[in-house]
Amino acid sequence: MTASGTANKLRPMQPYPGYLTRHETVVRPEWIDYNGHMNLAYYVVVFDEATDVMFDHIGIGMSSSHRAGMTTFAAESHTRYLAEVKLGDPLAIFTHLLGVDGKRVHYFHEMFHARDGYRAAVQELMSLHIDLATRRVANLPEEKLAPLRAYAAQRGDAPPPPDVGRRIAMPG
Repeated sequence: MTASGTANKLRPMQPYPGYLTRHETVVRPEWIDYNGHMNLAYYVVVFDEATDVMFDHIGIGMSSSHRAGMTTFAAESHTRYLAEVKLGDPLAIFTHLLGVDGKRVHYFHEMFHARDGYRAAVQELMSLHIDLATRRVANLPEEKLAPLRAYAAQRGDAPPPPDVGRRIAMPG
């Protein structure tokens, strides 16, 4: 992670092309750790808030899904911490819907310092569609799946962000 005072600062926000939603928040006092920056757990909290915004936008958020006895569970995530954010920093999170099928939603978040413009973190996730009665993976109903496919198709020919599909490994 680079310190927030490096050359990474004062760039215009440049999210990857094809994002679907934008969520904004501010770093809160309870999110600051003993190193004087936002603790890694709260990056995940902010990304989770951005997921809720995107899921509401595409029609599978809590209000619509729970009425139908369905929800989503995160099955896998990969977070990269790129630069510090500190108390009071404004954040903008851009969310990309990368793909959907009958049971899965693949998406990607980019977190920017909203004033200084630098990318602070990214997160890639795969969520599963869940039947709350059985607590098992279930097919999305077609009336939900068709609009999701349309949203995913809005990316057109935009390639996935280069951070998508990364894995953790030692060099060499």
